[in-house]
Amino acid sequence: MRKILLAALLLAVSHPALADGPYKILRTVTVGGEGGFDYIVADSEGRRLYIARSGKTNPRLVAYDLDTLKQAGELDGISAHGAVVDPSNHHGFSSSKPLTMFDSTNTSLLKSITVDGNPDGLSLDAPAHRVYVLSHSAPNITAINTEDGSVIGTVNLDAAVEESKSDGQGHLYIALENKDAVGVVDTKALTVTATYPLSGAGATPAGLALDPKTRVLFVACRNPSTMVMMNADTGAVITTLPIGAQNDGVLFNPATREVLAATGDGHLSVIKEDGPTHFSVEQTLDTMPGARTIALDRKTGHIFLMTVDYGPVPADAPPPVPGRIQRGPMLPDSFKIIEIGR
Repeated sequence: MRKILLAALLLAVSHPALADGPYKILRTVTVGGEGGFDYIVADSEGRRLYIARSGKTNPRLVAYDLDTLKQAGELDGISAHGAVVDPSNHHGFSSSKPLTMFDSTNTSLLKSITVDGNPDGLSLDAPAHRVYVLSHSAPNITAINTEDGSVIGTVNLDAAVEESKSDGQGHLYIALENKDAVGVVDTKALTVTATYPLSGAGATPAGLALDPKTRVLFVACRNPSTMVMMNADTGAVITTLPIGAQNDGVLFNPATREVLAATGDGHLSVIKEDGPTHFSVEQTLDTMPGARTIALDRKTGHIFLMTVDYGPVPADAPPPVPGRIQRGPMLPDSFKIIEIGR
């Protein structure tokens, strides 16, 4: 009996229970509505949460009040993956084709912008008043001026690009999903200056975050489910830690020195940055299956996820794609927003 207890104690020490921690689900609000979904984005200054709903029958961009989670606006007929807003001029952009530029104060259309490729994710470089639109097909990056919606230029990385982050110092970092690497772009010249290989530390990167102060990149990989900490200036791998499966969104909160990764298996992985070379898994919070993208309200520190309820997987369904979780059909009107806080 003593041997069993000792073994259990050793197991608990080496694999601590991380369900308890600073974060908890504050509320889950079912807002309903049909259509697919990809990215969720918070405009903290404008107090809006943006979610694009895709589909053949009713594609639209929906704005929710960030405090009440009640619908506050909608742009119909737009099939997009996500949206971002420049808080200085209240100009928003959704990754439809053509790209949609809108007024975030009243969710009204300003104009459509013709771009090449297939717009997917977007990232905002607020100090430079730029939006970077990502596409798996060429051109991989299109830079847009947020003041007037003009196309500044494009960049090709010959890769399936996922999340991107600017350091505000002339560098844009991009997760290269099919090259197991991170690309680096000079934002002034719009040229590729480096490619940082993951070198076996991780593969199939999807989520990407950055601590501009310590110059650490956080690269969330799907195969295996790993967070790779990388030096943003040299590309050297610092260390790795486990996260949940099927990540599609990562953020870094400078106020708490935490990296948070939402994963499709229904978890929020919280990694604490104890120093530029020291990191630890602080918590693994149970969320809901399918909640794999993430948004941060910088005013409250609250985290927002989204998902739907799924039915059973059909018996004749094809085998799952490696790195992705197989799910059944989305249940009607079950779309929901999850708010998480301390």
